[in-house]
Amino acid sequence: MVALYDSYVYPFVVLFSIPVAMIGVLLALALTIKALSIFSILGISMLVGLVGKNAILLVDRTIQMKEERNFSTFYALIEAGETHLRPILMTTVAMVFGMLPIAMSTEAGAEWKSGLAWALVGGLTSSLLLTLVLVPVVYSYVNGLKVGLPAFFKSVKFIPKFRSNGKPVEVPAKLQPE
Repeated sequence: MVALYDSYVYPFVVLFSIPVAMIGVLLALALTIKALSIFSILGISMLVGLVGKNAILLVDRTIQMKEERNFSTFYALIEAGETHLRPILMTTVAMVFGMLPIAMSTEAGAEWKSGLAWALVGGLTSSLLLTLVLVPVVYSYVNGLKVGLPAFFKSVKFIPKFRSNGKPVEVPAKLQPE
C-alpha cells in the first residue's frame, strides 16, 4: 500500500477500519452465544481482507480526486464516498445474505461453521456502518497532520549551531531562518 499511495501515512488510515470490524465480530458472537473457534478466526481473516478493500477504495479515490482534479480534502472525501458507496454496499449485502444460511443452519455439524458465518455477518455489518464514517474522519485528520506538522517545524526559528572540535560549524544559507 505504501507503493500504491506513495506515502507511509495513508496505509495507517486503511488499518483503522479493521478494529471497527472486530467490534461487530465480537458482538455477533456474543449475541449468538458462539465461541471464538478456529472457524470464526478463519472468518475474521476473510473479514480483514474485505474491510481493508473497502477502506482502500475510499482512500485511493480520495487521493485520486485530490491529485487529478485538485479537489479539497473535504470534497474529495465526499466524492469518494458517493462513488464507492454502491460497490461497498453491494459487496457487503451479498456477503451477509450469502452467510445467513450457514449462520442459521441447525443441521448436524452446522455449529462448527456457524461461528465463521456469524463473525462475517457481524463484522461486515459494523464495518459497513462505521467504516464509511471512520475512514474519512481519520483521513482528514491525518491529512491535516501531514500538512500541519511540516509547516510547524518550518515556522520554528531556532536552528542549533553544532560545534566540531570547539569551532562553530557553518549552517548552509538555505537552513538559515528568514
